Amino acid sequence: MNETRLDLRNRTKKFALRIVRLYCALPETTVAQILGKQMRPSGTSVGAHYREAYRSRSNAEFISKIEGGLQELEETIYWIELLVESGTITAEKLNSL
Repeated sequence: MNETRLDLRNRTKKFALRIVRLYCALPETTVAQILGKQMRPSGTSVGAHYREAYRSRSNAEFISKIEGGLQELEETIYWIELLVESGTITAEKLNSL
């Protein structure tokens, strides 16, 4: 595995762990739980898509898996924006992401 692939593999895994920690640190309000339960699966699946891409059998499948990961990342960003804009968390809390 080349350095770039290994780096992205590690970074996407660390991102997933940070998403899990963020979810666990959310307050137990209804808004936080609704938004957090949407953020958690999309945020943790980015790395899974990346790993699946490198097991693909064709270029088309590889591209599809990478695009799936990018879609999940965009969805995660959306839920995080809602968490911030709803006042559930502060933007400073996201510095580690």
